[in-house]
Amino acid sequence: MHTVVVGTSGTSADDVLAVARGNARIELSAEALAALAAAREIVDALAAKPEPVYGVSTGFGALASRHISPGLRAQLQRNIVRSHAAGMGPQVEREVVRALMFLRLKTVCSGHTGVRPEVAQTMADILNAGITPVVHEYGSLGCSGDLAPLSHCALTLIGEGDAEGPDGTVRPAAELLAAAGITPVELREKEGLALLNGTDGMLGMLVMALADLQKLYTSADITAALSLEALLGTDKVLAAELHAIRPHPGQGAAAANMLKVLAGSGLTGHHQDDAPRVQDAYSVRCAPQVAGAGRDTLAHARTVAGRELASAVDNPVVLPDGRVESNGNFHGAPVAYVLDFLAIAAADLGSIAERRTDRLLDKNRSHGLPPFLAGDAGVDSGLMIAQYTQAALVSEMKRLAVPASTDSIPSSAMQEDHVSMGWSAARKLRTAVDNLTRIVAIELYAATRAIELREGLTPAPASSAVIEAVRRAGVEGPGPDRFLAPDLAAADAFVRDGGLVRAAESVTGTLD
Repeated sequence: MHTVVVGTSGTSADDVLAVARGNARIELSAEALAALAAAREIVDALAAKPEPVYGVSTGFGALASRHISPGLRAQLQRNIVRSHAAGMGPQVEREVVRALMFLRLKTVCSGHTGVRPEVAQTMADILNAGITPVVHEYGSLGCSGDLAPLSHCALTLIGEGDAEGPDGTVRPAAELLAAAGITPVELREKEGLALLNGTDGMLGMLVMALADLQKLYTSADITAALSLEALLGTDKVLAAELHAIRPHPGQGAAAANMLKVLAGSGLTGHHQDDAPRVQDAYSVRCAPQVAGAGRDTLAHARTVAGRELASAVDNPVVLPDGRVESNGNFHGAPVAYVLDFLAIAAADLGSIAERRTDRLLDKNRSHGLPPFLAGDAGVDSGLMIAQYTQAALVSEMKRLAVPASTDSIPSSAMQEDHVSMGWSAARKLRTAVDNLTRIVAIELYAATRAIELREGLTPAPASSAVIEAVRRAGVEGPGPDRFLAPDLAAADAFVRDGGLVRAAESVTGTLD
C-alpha cells in the first residue's frame, strides 16, 4: 500500500488524492513530531500565565472576552467540538471527508497549531483504520473555514458521534475506535479550536475537482474532434500557426489534442468537394478557444491550490519566536473564488458540447446525416431525447455557475460578519463536474454514431480506436430504437473511468 509521509511544509495534490481516493497509509515524519512538541511547549507556557490568550485561555468567537480558568479548559475544548458539530442534511462522500481530515492533519503537523503529537498521531490512526466521520452537507459558511464539517471529524477523535467503518456501516464512533484499538483523545488547551479552524473541506474538494476536470478537458477535446469529423468540418482551423498568434496556452493545447485525434481522417474537409462551407459553426470552429480558456482557468486554480496545500491555516497560530497570534488566514475567499471560476468554465464547456450534439441531430445542419441519427426517422426517434437530457444537464450547469462566493451572511453575533461560502462553492462544483461528465458522454455517443453513419468515408485511426473501445464498453452503434438509458450510462462510465482518453491515446500518444 502507498504511504504518505506528513511533514511540516505542507503536502501535494497527489498525496491528497492518494489518501482520499486511494486509501494510502499515513505516517508522521520525525520533523513533524518534533515541531508538534516544540509548539506545544509554547502553548503550555502561555496556558500557565495569568494573561488571557485567545483559544488557549479564552472563549471563542463573539465569546472571546471571557477568561477561562484552568479547571474548565478541557471542558471548553470538548464543548467547542460538540457545539460546533451542528451539520445537517445528507452525509458527505467518504473521499471528501478523508481529504478534509488529511488536510487538517497537514496543518496540525506544521508546528503552528500547538496541538500535541499524540493528537496528530490519533488523527493518522483513524484515517489508517478506514474510519470516516459522518459529516453533513450543510453547516459551513467557509469562515472560520469549514467549522461544522471539521467539528464532526473532531467529534470522532474524542470518541463521540457517528462514523462509517471500513465496511461502510455507520456506527457510534466509540465502538469503531475500540474495535481498531484507538484510544479517544482528551483535548487540552487550544486543541479543540485547532481541529476546527481551516479551509480543509473546500480545499480537498478543489484538489479532487482539478484532477477530474483535467481528465474531462482532455475527454472534451476528443469528443469535439469526433463531432468535427462527423460534421465533415475542416481541421485547418486547428493549425498551430493560427493559435500561436493568440498565445493562450490552454487554447494551443486543446487545438493540438484535436489535431492528433483527427490525424489521417478521411472525413475532415470532405465538404469542400461537394457542399462547400466557407466556415464551420462556432461550436465546431471555436472549440479550442472555449476549452482552452477553461484549461487556463484550471491552471490558475491549480496555482491557488498549491499555495493552500503549502499553508498552515489556523487561528491563533504559534510563531517560531514563541508568539501566539490571531489572524484571518482561515477565510476561504482564495479557494472560494477559484471553485466558482471552475464552475463557470465547466458550464461553458458543457454548453458548447451540447450545441455540437444538437447540430449532429438536425438534418438541416448535419450535412447529410439522418434526422436525430435515427435508423428509420419517423418510426425511430433516434437520439432526440438524449439531447433533451443533455440540454437539461447544461441548464443545471448554468444555475450551478452562479457564484457562491459573492454571497455573505453574518454570523456569531456579527463577529464573523463577512464569510466566503467556499464550502457551498465546492459542493456545487462537485455536482457540476458530474454533470459535465454526462454531457461529454452524450456528445461521445452522438458523434461515434454519426461517424459510423458516414458510409464510404474512413475516420481517423484514433476515432476508429475510440469507436471500437466504446462499443466494447457496451455502448451500441446505429440501428433501430432501443432502451437508451443503459447506453448512456455505459458511455458515462466509459468517460468517467478514463476509457475514452485511453482509447484515443492508444493511437495518438499522450494527450495534454
